[in-house]
Amino acid sequence: MKNKFWKKGSPAREWIESIVIAFILAMFIRAFFIQAFKIPSGSMKPTLLERDRLMVNKLRYGPKVPFTKDKRLPGFAKPKRGDVIVFIYPSDPSRDFIKRLIAFEGEEVEIREGHIYIDGLTAEEPSIKKVFYYNGTQYGREGEPFRVPEGHVFVLGDNSASSSDGRVWGFVPYENIIGRAEFIYWPLTRMRFIQ
Repeated sequence: MKNKFWKKGSPAREWIESIVIAFILAMFIRAFFIQAFKIPSGSMKPTLLERDRLMVNKLRYGPKVPFTKDKRLPGFAKPKRGDVIVFIYPSDPSRDFIKRLIAFEGEEVEIREGHIYIDGLTAEEPSIKKVFYYNGTQYGREGEPFRVPEGHVFVLGDNSASSSDGRVWGFVPYENIIGRAEFIYWPLTRMRFIQ
């Protein structure tokens, strides 16, 4: 009976092989191309709402090589100021966060009267300019510019009044970036590309 079950061409064997192949393919796609995420909080309102489900493009910046700390395959674009990115939270590697990329390594950042200044000039990206940013507790105090360290980026939430972001805990190592948030796919009434 056991031999009949596993015999080549048997329905049970074909069914199990299909499941195994589908699982391997899904893990490959998740590791290198796209990954689904669910928004847990309101820190990115109004861009993203609690329980929005979205797709994150890992291929854009170059997917991380599994089982390595900082190795990446080549991507087809570099992160840009204003991108909404998903990253491994620096203070707790078991959690992923989503925020807007504000500044890159070596840049001086200042939050003054609700506006972001990069190297003394107002950030002109529409996605950043439309938000009133409150001053931070550790980074971004009024009148206290700071410099983003080498190998890091600085991120902020769009809901500046209610966001645990770079103003509180600092900087994101570049290797922690998972990918760019591209598309809200659920709920259907909110389906759209993310700006």
